[in-house]
Amino acid sequence: MNPKETVKKQIKKYYRKRVELFRLIDKIKLWPSRKGVLHGIKIIDKMGDGARITTHCNKTFMVTNSRNSRAARWLRNKWFEGVCTHCAVPEWKLEKYSSTRFKRHYGSLLLNTDEKKGFVEN
Repeated sequence: MNPKETVKKQIKKYYRKRVELFRLIDKIKLWPSRKGVLHGIKIIDKMGDGARITTHCNKTFMVTNSRNSRAARWLRNKWFEGVCTHCAVPEWKLEKYSSTRFKRHYGSLLLNTDEKKGFVEN
């Protein structure tokens, strides 16, 4: 068998287009910088409507939970120049990210299991 034939083809995943940024980041674990470099996310510390994100290259910054933010749009549209060499994002993750699709009326809402059952945190 040829080694290229054993490579598993990624299944297309569908997510809602207008999902909150934190839910999307929790699922994808990628962050596009302002220069267009794609970083891998190591830690997300949520603090109300904001969060502190730490990448694998030990850069830390604060973000707010917005659906219209630059990062949310760039993640949905898959706009990036390259991948961070220090974060070492694996090739399989990039293939999986490239196979994801964002539709307005179709796909996962990226809800927690409690939110799916109807329980809401107070």
